[in-house]
Amino acid sequence: MSSALTSSLDRALTARTPLIAQLTAEQTDAYRLFHGSVEGLSGLTVDRYGDALLAQTFHRSLSAEERAELEAFYAEAYPGLPLILNDRSPANSRIVNELTPEQIEIAQQPREFRELGVKYRFQARHAGQDPWLFLDMRAGRRRVMQEAAGKSLLNVFAYTCGVGVAAAHAGARHVINVDFSESSLAVGKENARLNDLPIRVRFIKSDAFAALRQYSGIGQPKMVRGKRMPPFPELEAHQFDLVFLDPPRYARSPFGVVDLVKDYPALFKPALLSTAEGGTLICCNNVAQVKRDEWLDQLQRSATKAGRPIREMEWIEPESDFPSPDGNPPLKMALLRV
Repeated sequence: MSSALTSSLDRALTARTPLIAQLTAEQTDAYRLFHGSVEGLSGLTVDRYGDALLAQTFHRSLSAEERAELEAFYAEAYPGLPLILNDRSPANSRIVNELTPEQIEIAQQPREFRELGVKYRFQARHAGQDPWLFLDMRAGRRRVMQEAAGKSLLNVFAYTCGVGVAAAHAGARHVINVDFSESSLAVGKENARLNDLPIRVRFIKSDAFAALRQYSGIGQPKMVRGKRMPPFPELEAHQFDLVFLDPPRYARSPFGVVDLVKDYPALFKPALLSTAEGGTLICCNNVAQVKRDEWLDQLQRSATKAGRPIREMEWIEPESDFPSPDGNPPLKMALLRV
């Protein structure tokens, strides 16, 4: 059996020894163990989520030999922690590999893990495709926790509300999570229940455009070009101390088109106008082909045009379990003081 994969897995784990020690001290037991695109096998990722390991393959499946090697390595490195493989190699990124009945029981078992002292839900297999918490966003959640005390937070495209729950845990006085997926918000509510939060966090099922236009004061008409819009929750105009914007690469709805490559400003403007004067807007863009300096220039021009220029900015870099040799990680997080 080839030892090339074993050597790559071992180098990656050794490189993470200082970070894992730091994270353990910070009450974190979830992190990326292998980032294959830069550590030896493109398309393979391995993450720890508490007492389980999740391996995912993209673009290509593992051979039987590679899978055996992977399982043997982590059985020795993390004895007692089950490893579930989700093969997402097809173009649509859907999970295609079947599991044995015993593996299915393990994969569908509800678990919990901790990140920076905050508890979150995890299942290796569920109705969706993606894990319920993206670990490369840890740096973003860490930064929000540093900012949140005493502030109001709007978390848009909240998914399972990790940012909102982290902010409430860190002392935010008011938190609203907005997402269009009822199932994602249900996990977010469960995440909130897992933690002894000092405030009651709000969850709003809404299209992001409809919510942002209302909060920003732009307004969301019920009729557009003679067509009645789908129902949406009616919200009062309101500005927040802290707004977190983490849209998907592309999504289309009757309210608008999310396109992180061609039209980020369509979302950025109402998010900016929903941010209080002197507040902070954190914008995320996870498209690798988007160059971060060009993206920042686009945000700066859009902010100036909206009459709310950016006063300060800083990049939030993913932590070292998501290595990026060229210094340009796919996930870009820009913290903007506006």
